[in-house]
Amino acid sequence: MVNSDITFLTNEDERKLSTRLSNLLLKSNRFDCLVGYFYLSGFYLIRKSLEPCEKIRILIGLETESQVLKALQRAKIQPEFDFQSNFETVKEFSKVVLEQLETAEETAEVETGIEQFVRWCAEGKVEVRTYDKHKIHAKLYIFTFNSDQVDKGRVITGSSNLSLSGLHDNLEFNVELKNRSDYEFAAAKFEELWKDSVEVSENFVRTVKNESHLAQFSPFELYLKFLYEYFRTELNSPRELDQDYQPENFMRLQYQHDAVLTAKRIVEEYDGVFLADVVGLGKTYMAAMLARELNGRSLVIAPPALIDKNNPGAWQNVFHDFGVRGFHAESVGKLDAILKLDLSKFQYVFIDEAHRFRNEDNETYAKLHRICRNKKVVLVTATPFNNRPNDLLSQLKLFQNSRSSTLPNLPNLDNFFRNLNSRLSQYHRVADREEYLRVMRENAREVRERILKYLMVRRTRSEISRFYDEDLTKQNLKFPEVETPQSVYYELSKRENEIFTRTIERIAKQITYARYRPLVEKYFRGELDENTVTAQNNLAGFMKVLLVKRLESSFEAFRKTLGRFIAVYEKYIAAYRSGYVYVSKKKTNVIFDLIEAGDFNRIEKIIESEEAERYDAKDFDSQFFVDLKSDLETLQAIRADWHTVDRDPKWEKFLSLLKNEPTFQKTKLLLFTESKETAEYLCRRIADSFDEDALCFTGSSKLRMRETVIDNFDARAKPPKDNFRILLTTDTLAEGVSLHRSNVVINYDIPWNPTRMMQRVGRINRVDTRFDRVFTYNFFPSEEGNNEIGLREAAEAKIEAFIEMLGTDARLLTENEEIKSFNLFDRITSKETLTGESDADETSELKYLKFIRDIQENQKELFARIKKLPRKARAANNLPEYTNALLTYFRLGKLDKFYLANGENAFAQEIDFLEAAKILETDNQNKTSVGKDFFALLKKNQDELAKSLEADRETTHAPLSNRDAATKLQRRLFVFKPEQMQDFTDTEDKFWQDAISALRDGAVAKKTVNKVWKTVEKISDARGVLEVLKKNLSLNGLANEEPPPIKKQIKIREVILSEHLL
Repeated sequence: MVNSDITFLTNEDERKLSTRLSNLLLKSNRFDCLVGYFYLSGFYLIRKSLEPCEKIRILIGLETESQVLKALQRAKIQPEFDFQSNFETVKEFSKVVLEQLETAEETAEVETGIEQFVRWCAEGKVEVRTYDKHKIHAKLYIFTFNSDQVDKGRVITGSSNLSLSGLHDNLEFNVELKNRSDYEFAAAKFEELWKDSVEVSENFVRTVKNESHLAQFSPFELYLKFLYEYFRTELNSPRELDQDYQPENFMRLQYQHDAVLTAKRIVEEYDGVFLADVVGLGKTYMAAMLARELNGRSLVIAPPALIDKNNPGAWQNVFHDFGVRGFHAESVGKLDAILKLDLSKFQYVFIDEAHRFRNEDNETYAKLHRICRNKKVVLVTATPFNNRPNDLLSQLKLFQNSRSSTLPNLPNLDNFFRNLNSRLSQYHRVADREEYLRVMRENAREVRERILKYLMVRRTRSEISRFYDEDLTKQNLKFPEVETPQSVYYELSKRENEIFTRTIERIAKQITYARYRPLVEKYFRGELDENTVTAQNNLAGFMKVLLVKRLESSFEAFRKTLGRFIAVYEKYIAAYRSGYVYVSKKKTNVIFDLIEAGDFNRIEKIIESEEAERYDAKDFDSQFFVDLKSDLETLQAIRADWHTVDRDPKWEKFLSLLKNEPTFQKTKLLLFTESKETAEYLCRRIADSFDEDALCFTGSSKLRMRETVIDNFDARAKPPKDNFRILLTTDTLAEGVSLHRSNVVINYDIPWNPTRMMQRVGRINRVDTRFDRVFTYNFFPSEEGNNEIGLREAAEAKIEAFIEMLGTDARLLTENEEIKSFNLFDRITSKETLTGESDADETSELKYLKFIRDIQENQKELFARIKKLPRKARAANNLPEYTNALLTYFRLGKLDKFYLANGENAFAQEIDFLEAAKILETDNQNKTSVGKDFFALLKKNQDELAKSLEADRETTHAPLSNRDAATKLQRRLFVFKPEQMQDFTDTEDKFWQDAISALRDGAVAKKTVNKVWKTVEKISDARGVLEVLKKNLSLNGLANEEPPPIKKQIKIREVILSEHLL
């Protein structure tokens, strides 16, 4: 038999407390409630049942831990003092009310209930008091029945607070007391406490109406609250450095100080930062100021030019000038030497020109990754990534574990970037051009919003000019105007053009480059591995591109390169006829590191001089010899063609500019070429044509020559010299030096990688230049007999031909930057490429930060009012572009999200800060109520946020590919049983577990993981695997030296504010 007695109320099935309360209230004329804590969220559940009640009294104990602590402390100091004054009690109650309203569910039902409660308080139907004499932990509900009832009343007491969870959701234990004596005792005790309590009803009404989100706010107030909340970290941060020391004659620039303060905060929070202002703004100075602010020793890794103490801008000199002590600077080429140091002495690693490490598949990166392990890393680069998101991932991995990152809501970076690449791979960059570009833009936005906004300090010149104009003016400082690049067309005669075009076709289509790829399936009969085949094909592709680059650089460089190719082929064929084939696999990785660095002269030397393994010719298919001979014949035919060319139209055009171009007469000139032989050739031609010598500097120049460059072209050199007016150089000087006694850059070769153009111009486009304008000249091959438009069209056609004929090898031409033939010419000739900023995108977060900072500093009363505006504040505004739309600002921990919903679309859309700022920006101070669709639109925004967070969870927990070496290695380590590792010491046991954890977290470089997996794949004993791990993984570099505390704190989703666009 089922027991129908509901004396006990547990919220199970038929025993819901909310149901019982509602039934009892229907026959009550008074309801008295004694609770330790009052939850407004529970009121709406019983509000309809409360309507017949004539009087509702609520007595609250305010039993929060902080209040009890304060009371106890006060009692110790002043025992005679009553627990809290009435004023303090009322104030504390207001705080509790506001907290309750901020966390209450955002639905029409809940808010209708709250509004009714406020109305009843104002009318006197509801009275609220707080008891502050003793701690109250009771939950007591007293029902006084109407006079027509037999019983006088009832009492319910137990564990439930007056909240949604207490009345309905939680498993509780409450009892209903039905005896008259129980009712009378409870009622009398309640009256006793009621008389000794503090009245807060009036304050409650005032708090809700004036201070909560249910008050009315103007769109202008909401806009300021939006800025305050978004820039909360910046507004709370100091604006002065701890160690504000400036070298003599060094300008104290606020934009640099702000960058350092921001970078310091990011480093301390995320263990790394990108210091990525555009070129020429003083990133090395900022890094020095940052190093001085940080508490610990720093290791600096930089290009050789910036380790040379004779360079005024070298890291050692700058750090010394800024008073940085306890640092060690080393060339990027000496990573092996760095690994031999006691790395535990360093807490920070500064990496200059960090974009050089965008490729994680080589040994150089793996070494750097080991150096950075357990260090805080400062990446100094103006170009953290170009088009490939993975460029950025490689650099992130230097200070963030790729599968356990500390970025807000983005723990798995590997999966995040894999998803970005997957989206883009669905479209062909030419056939699906519009979709391809759209996805690229979306990916860039997501990278910016999800990653870079937390980790990067980057400002452009235009931003600094606009938002730091007052400080710049005070310092009498002005950035030079970067002029649009000027195209210089050298015209090929009809005969020269035919030979030029035919040569490109032969290089791209006819030559097989068999000499550089003997170990491929087409030729070699023995066993091959995939990595060797890939490396050999890549090397052949590079040699093809090298010929193309030399042809475009200068006829002189091409002839010399062609001669070397022919000599190599002749020797190779002779060796084959003797029964041998020589192959080198040792330096393939070195070659591709140099491709990344753009050092083509060193590559040629390596290929010409490297030691090789010897194979028997009989191990190769006969087609190999056929292709070798065919290639040699083609190369000789090309040479025969060029023997008939006795003119150099490119030099003739340059000579004309040197004599006649007005800009060239007034200043020093800086000419860049990718070929050492082109630079030396031009140097000789200038000496023969003018009564002055040009200075030639290449990768093979001696160190003292670098001093000559600095003395003659660096504006900071003391004393300056004027022995040379023209500097001819390779990209050896494209990074790491200042050459700003010149304001003219000449790109003698086509700058296939536009990023290199920005780096080259960055040598003269410096913050402390004396010039008002910076000029760039780009040389292009064209054809005789054309007007200006025809010359351009012919030049564009040749660039397209270069790229299209090279096919997939074109990526080597552009140094792995994804360049499309249809837009390369436009990029090379655009001002945006030189400055790294777009004229079209003038909006900057700095605009909004400056605005709210100005209010903080100059309108303190307004700022204090805005600061106190409650969470969930709302306003209504009229904008012509939007009808019945709602913009909502959410926060989840450190994650800020913005969503826009409207009545027409079923789903809301996520927007970024700048889009939200443009909508909310206003000076409208009229207060208007939100419309009737507010909650329906808010629900759309909430639903879209929930979808986004769920997608993030799926990305985080997506299974890793079975082909992933780290996954395979982890599984392999898990396979071994304890009895197979009985001979391990405690230290080795820990090392084994640390290795598993490091692999799980993505804390080991990809190259290292691949190398280890390839070695242990076939090892069956645990000891053998352990020895391989020890050899390749640093014992001190696996586990974090100081593991961060595990935070179990649940992130609550908050609604910061909403604006209804009516």
